[in-house]
Amino acid sequence: MTENDVSFIMPARNNKKYFEWSYNSIRKNVGNEVKICAADDNSNDGTLELFKLFAKTDKNFSFIVNDSGERKGHIILYDQILDELVKTPIAIISHADMYWTKDSVVNMLKYMKSNTIVSATRIEPFLHPAGKEKVQFDMGLEPDEFKEIEIIEFVEHLKIDNKDKTTTGIFAPWMFWVNDFIAIGGHDPLFAPQSREDDDIWNRFILNGVDNFIQSWQSYVGHLTCRGSRRNPTLTKVTQDSPEWLAQNRKSERNYQRKWGTMPHHTDEHFPIIPHKYKIMFVIQNCNPQLLELLEPWADQLVVDLPTEDIESYIHKEQPNTLFDLSQRIHNNTQTIRFGDVRVEFDGSKLTESGYAVIRQLSEILDDQVIESATFEYDIFTIRVNRIKYYEDELIICDKI
Repeated sequence: MTENDVSFIMPARNNKKYFEWSYNSIRKNVGNEVKICAADDNSNDGTLELFKLFAKTDKNFSFIVNDSGERKGHIILYDQILDELVKTPIAIISHADMYWTKDSVVNMLKYMKSNTIVSATRIEPFLHPAGKEKVQFDMGLEPDEFKEIEIIEFVEHLKIDNKDKTTTGIFAPWMFWVNDFIAIGGHDPLFAPQSREDDDIWNRFILNGVDNFIQSWQSYVGHLTCRGSRRNPTLTKVTQDSPEWLAQNRKSERNYQRKWGTMPHHTDEHFPIIPHKYKIMFVIQNCNPQLLELLEPWADQLVVDLPTEDIESYIHKEQPNTLFDLSQRIHNNTQTIRFGDVRVEFDGSKLTESGYAVIRQLSEILDDQVIESATFEYDIFTIRVNRIKYYEDELIICDKI
């Protein structure tokens, strides 16, 4: 496989200066034969005009446009780009604020075998905590202050220091086989327009057998970070999360909890750790509306001693934030509900921070504690296990129909 077999997938929303900077780095350092497939997400900063200009002069640049008047988000547009524009066997999820260095794609391709996804190594400014999966460098915070010469020299030293080094992990930018992506149904629109979709799809890749995640330490991108929504300068400051992102991230985290029963976990090298998915019922005494809001995402069924009108009020407020049917998840104790696989009973008035920590780690606790049906006490909880059954394989395929 060569660069001719690769398509970059790059949505953009009000990212004109970043996208142009990233595009130029690809053409300069990766080459003219790699395909760049873009989407304009209802921008008003000239991004669409830039795309039209590129398309006139670059036969390997193509784009789609969301002109609906409302943001779709990169989760939807990743998949739409792949469906409508990508014709190659391999694709890369890339961001508009990434500078691609010399030989970065070649040094990803050499690891592309079956059941494999390959990530490049990010070089980032000191905006976020350090991690074993990335490199930090004072590279500037904007394209017009980007220290290109210094980055080029830095990358050459990194390649020498990290010769033949690979680690096991995944994050953007990541390279994948298009057929593997199609096989699991792509991204889950549950997380649209953004946030936690990557953790979700990586879990699903692994569960479907695409479990060889390789990070190349000969492939580097300079990443300005978070310029799509989280810290897009049209919405906020470079060092401050936007209200839009904060609200959407909370929404997506709650949907991740509903789907997987936990929050994302990774090794230090950023390989996903997937606890088993159980079907869990909470039976809560002395519940209140605030407690219902806090705990609802953590169980598949909840039985609470709240008036019907309080439950309906919560559902009316929260239902627009999820594709799960909340009316099928929440019940009051006047209804007869069949005992599910795992029943967790507790007094909501006694819930403390340590008790809430138990709820957040319930899948891991069940993995460690239970090998067959049982009843046991844990903190303030009585946990009755009717049967041990795992449901994570039912989460692999995302059927958008």
